[in-house]
Amino acid sequence: MLVVGATGFIGQRLVRKLVEAGARVWVGVAPDESPERVAALPSQVERLVFDLRDEEAVREGVAEAAPQIVFNLAAVGVTNPEIDPSLALEVNVGGLVHLLEVLKGRSARRVVLVGTCYEYGAREAVEGLDPFNTYAASKVAAWAFGRMYWRAYGLPVVTVRPFQVYGLGQPGRTLIPAAISAALAGQDFPMTPGGQARDFIFVDDVVSGMMAAAEAPGIEGESLDLGTGQAHAIRDVVAHIWEIVGAQGEVLLGALPYRPGEVMHSVADADRTARLTGWQAGTTLEEGLQRTIQNYTEQV
Repeated sequence: MLVVGATGFIGQRLVRKLVEAGARVWVGVAPDESPERVAALPSQVERLVFDLRDEEAVREGVAEAAPQIVFNLAAVGVTNPEIDPSLALEVNVGGLVHLLEVLKGRSARRVVLVGTCYEYGAREAVEGLDPFNTYAASKVAAWAFGRMYWRAYGLPVVTVRPFQVYGLGQPGRTLIPAAISAALAGQDFPMTPGGQARDFIFVDDVVSGMMAAAEAPGIEGESLDLGTGQAHAIRDVVAHIWEIVGAQGEVLLGALPYRPGEVMHSVADADRTARLTGWQAGTTLEEGLQRTIQNYTEQV
């Protein structure tokens, strides 16, 4: 296995699960990655340092690993959706093309590309892919190149689109860790009116879905949603965090405006993914929140 972008929130969990499953795992990390994040990877993995923007370095890394299965989670803008468009294109699209071009001449069994549910945008039933920020737009472009490499060259690409992922280790500026931190500290929590409905999925379920996408037969060229198929308003999720914690602060609904172009309803087509792979999420929102809050509590 080769996991590119292995030091992120989802990547670290994926690497651990692959190691536990007995796979030989190589990880591709960026030259400027923080030593702490690299050190957090399991000791059993083989480390490769390369910048996706450097095609020759990518070629050397892939040749050394000679992977049967590749997962690409490397991206900029995950927690900064309005990242500079030129950088998003350079890394998320150009870097991916370098990887696909190198893999084109090799014998990988499966290449799993990780996209985002925000590729669908606000009108998914009408217009298909309809991104509303820079990060999502770059992921749509990356999907298009992945699809082209499958159609033109037979590269066994599968794209997965995680929905609203949460769990321990998620960047603190995202909704659930920010709400949990405020609740545990007894602080007020300013937020939007909270009417956005999201398909919240626990990080371990996302990882198992990615592994299923790597192994399920006959799905080359497909794009798969990784979600539960159920949507919850974010104000209700924050209220439930407050209830579990017994928080003393106040949830300040409407203190922040909705973002321009905000997606108000986002839910995965979980049934289609289950039909194609046999995978489905196994963690309820209640269980996932309880586990996440418990882990945060143990760290405080």
